[in-house]
This record gives sequence, C-alpha cells and structure tokens, in this order.
Amino acid sequence: MKCKITNTPLEPFMSFGKMPIANGFIDEKNFSKEFFFNMEVGFNEELSLFQLNDHPKPEEMFNKDYPFFTGSSEYMKNHFKNYANFTKKYLKTNSKIIEIGSNDGTFLKNFLDAENKILGIEPSKSVADVAIKNNIPTLNNFFNTSNIKTLNEFLGNTDLICASNVICHVPDLNNLIESVDLLLSKEGTFIFEEPYLGSMFEKISYDQIYDEHIFMFSASSVSKIFQRYNFHLIDSIPQVTHGGSMRYVLKRKKNESGKDLKKIFDYEKNKKLNKLDSCINFKKNCEISKEKIVEKIKFFKENGKSICGYAATSKSTTILNYCKIGTNYIDYICDTTKEKIGKFSPGMHIPIKDMNFFHNNMRDCVYLFAWNHKDEIFNKEKSFKGEWFSHVEL
Repeated sequence: MKCKITNTPLEPFMSFGKMPIANGFIDEKNFSKEFFFNMEVGFNEELSLFQLNDHPKPEEMFNKDYPFFTGSSEYMKNHFKNYANFTKKYLKTNSKIIEIGSNDGTFLKNFLDAENKILGIEPSKSVADVAIKNNIPTLNNFFNTSNIKTLNEFLGNTDLICASNVICHVPDLNNLIESVDLLLSKEGTFIFEEPYLGSMFEKISYDQIYDEHIFMFSASSVSKIFQRYNFHLIDSIPQVTHGGSMRYVLKRKKNESGKDLKKIFDYEKNKKLNKLDSCINFKKNCEISKEKIVEKIKFFKENGKSICGYAATSKSTTILNYCKIGTNYIDYICDTTKEKIGKFSPGMHIPIKDMNFFHNNMRDCVYLFAWNHKDEIFNKEKSFKGEWFSHVEL
C-alpha cells in the first residue's frame, strides 16, 4: 500500500473485507459477474490523511448508469441553495464558475439567473444528461489536466471552483490540484465540502467508507496537502450534511484565515486526528459497533419481528457486506430512485423495492440506512408505527 499523495509506503491498519462497488445495484442475471475488491484503509501521519488502499477504477464507479441524483432530496436542494449563497461573497460581476462533479446541476442551478459564466464537469452520463436537459452547461468528462486544457475561456480566468462530496472520490489528487491551479485566476477561490474525519470517528459511522470515498479529510490534511501547491486553507466551516461534513475555503494568499480555523485545528489535535492512534481506536469501535448491530437484528428475528431497510444508499453497501447482513435478516430495501428499483443490493443481493411496496408491505422494524436524512424521512413516514434503528444513534 502507498500513500496516494506522496507515493510512500503505507501500512493498512484495518480491512473491511471483500466489498463490491457501492452503487453497483445489480440484476439477478449478473450476480456471478459481480466485481469485488479488498477494502483496506491506511493513515499517513505526515499529511494527517486517511485513505483507501485499493478501489475500483473511476470509470467503473462513475459510469453511464450512475444512480445517484442530488436533486432527489429536498433537503439537499436547500443545502445547495445555501451553499451557493455562501460562495457569492467570493464573486464579482460576471464571474466564471466551475463545479467539479456537478451531478444533475442542483448546485449550479442557483447561478442561472445571474450574469455569470457557469460550467459543470461531470463524468457520469446519466446525471450529466439531466443537467444538460435542465440547461446547465455541463462537460461529460473527468476533471483532470487532460480534459480541462481544452477550456480556453476558463484557463487562468475562473473566479470560483466548487465541489461537494467529490474531491474524496478522486484517486489522483495531485492531478486534481494541478487542474484547479490551471483554471483559477490569481485571486480565485476553491471551495469544497466533504464528509469529515472527525465526525466519522465520533459517530463511528464507518459506512462513510466505501469505494468512492478514497479519502476522508480533516482540516489538517487539507491544509497540509494543498500547501504543497501553494494553496492555503483560509476557512473551515462545519456542515451537518452526510452525517457531519466540513466546508473548506482555499486561496493562494494565506493572510485571510477565518477566525474559527484555529479552533478546528486545536480540536483535531486534541482528538489526535493527526495521529494513527485515533485510527486504531476507530477500528476497535467499528468492531464493537458491528457486534452490536448484528446482535440487535438477531434479537428482532428471534422475537418474531420482520425487518426491511429504508434507502438503498451507497453507505448501506459497506454496512451490509461488512456485517454480513443479507436476506436472512432483511426482506427488502425500499428506495425512490427508479434506476435502483427492481435490482438487488451490491454483494448481499437484497431486493430493492419502490415506496409503494414499503407502504403496502410494512415490516415491524426498519433499518434506516439514510440515517443522515432521518428528520426528513421521519416527517415523511409518520404512518409507520414500528421501530426505526441504525448502527448510528438516531
């Protein structure tokens, strides 16, 4: 195993076992062809960086049938509206704006009425097509130096580059930063949000770890990595999305640092987020969490309770395969995404049903895989009188 930034040797501290593609919802006829990889994680103390050892090729993860659409959640639409408003203090009149991994254009849609030049760069054709249909200028390609060098109008002239839950997906982070450097103007700003290492350790939300999440960042790791390219972290703002995320603001000048940045660095130092010790402790907590959730499910079944899952998330793939939870425990998983319905969950092959099936075939207990959207879901499913549960405290 090697660090993906420095290419130096890196010992894995934990393995989650064989894991399929997290969003690889599959037809029954393709069970025998399913792809698996060994999901190990390691930690580079020099960069305070948590990373996957192995992962599928990006082309296998972000393909023409990628089944995640940002606009399917009202909560996320509101979040991206607020995110867009936050970025406007870094803009001028007639700014050029790029979003990396722009999905269906939910974020960039907030800039359509302004006098700005916008562009989304999205490798998954399924979601890029939706953005284009909604008049969001979108390049269906990967964000790297080879592809962005054709964007003459944006090279060296981009005022704002944004991303959300995307930067952790990119294996060649060095190339990504080089691409940002080529595009941004001298005074430009790079802002991105990612699931936060500190929140994952605190909640023991190990389901944040899957093939797409190649890195789990902290403010310390972001600061150290980007300093290698003369970018400076000037602000770091906690977010509630994805069960605990962080918004990072970077510029080429370092004399504008936010007032709360020192507090976050102090928190990370106190929690030893820059040390391997915190990872070893996280490993122990994951093993305990695994035992507890399996015991809970077995208790339900032994007492005659029926169980289904709610929301066929990417995160659920890690839970189900790490804990070896299949149709012996969970009858089905309901979801709203039409691209998943009628298929089976990656690896454990639990059938995916639509929401009508859930309402007409309610079970006694529901495993809430989308625990980070619990308020929105609980408000929507008030008719369910059984027990909600998760490996993360609800």
